[in-house]
Amino acid sequence: MYIARDEWTAARPADRHRFAILAAVRRARDAGGVVSHLSAAVLHGLPLYRFRGGPVHAMVPRSAHPPSGRALRRHTGALDPQDVVVVDGIRCTSLGRTVFDIACTEPREVALSCADGALRLVAVRGRRVDSDAQTLWRDAMRERVVSARGRRGVREAAWVIEFADGRAELPGESVSRLQLHRLGFRDIDLQVAVGGPRGSAYFVDIALRDVRTFWEFDGEVKYRDPSLRRGRSVEDVVLDEKRREDWIRGVTQWRLCRGGFADIASPEALAARLAAFGVRPPR
Repeated sequence: MYIARDEWTAARPADRHRFAILAAVRRARDAGGVVSHLSAAVLHGLPLYRFRGGPVHAMVPRSAHPPSGRALRRHTGALDPQDVVVVDGIRCTSLGRTVFDIACTEPREVALSCADGALRLVAVRGRRVDSDAQTLWRDAMRERVVSARGRRGVREAAWVIEFADGRAELPGESVSRLQLHRLGFRDIDLQVAVGGPRGSAYFVDIALRDVRTFWEFDGEVKYRDPSLRRGRSVEDVVLDEKRREDWIRGVTQWRLCRGGFADIASPEALAARLAAFGVRPPR
């Protein structure tokens, strides 16, 4: 399979993986597999933390024994009919089954980002959370845990399902929340509204109420991506962020701390970042 170099070079890791999925599906059309795990997450458009590609994942029946290769990793397992859907003409595991498989097999940072993203798809519209849809999703995922008892990674999946929160908008916010929890913070709220000028509202990523501190994940994409800048220059974006930050501090009298991917790479890294602002976990 071939692709034009310019198109490949311009593509993001998830888009490159989608190309790889298309190639793998065409080559293995008769193998009876269903795209699964991280590959299914790409098809569903779930957020993936630090995703760099890798082999295409597929689920095959236990009775089948096709080998895995460098470009295609096959998992054996049973799939109920409702666990198989078609996305963009490709058979893959359903949203719920995809999240469950990832939660059983991938690091917690990756799993939580996917779970938050899935819950956001089914239960969040704009900034409004549909509590009934959220409850239905969590109950359905709990049933998966019960039916898969004894499977490797099920306990980890159970934790991720309970901790998932669809209000997280980016993987950086999901991982920030995870590291804060690991540090001992428990009174954590997401997408907290602060009254802005002229009746507007500013929304802050995370509020740590027990230490009166806001945490904002500050990814570079909002400065570098022209579509997110909405015609503004980088300088204008930075100035707008500073005005917003000053307003939030002045109105609430809370600290506001920012950090990027390097600051949430581990609990220790985040603890050091917070300590630089005079913030320490509650005892």
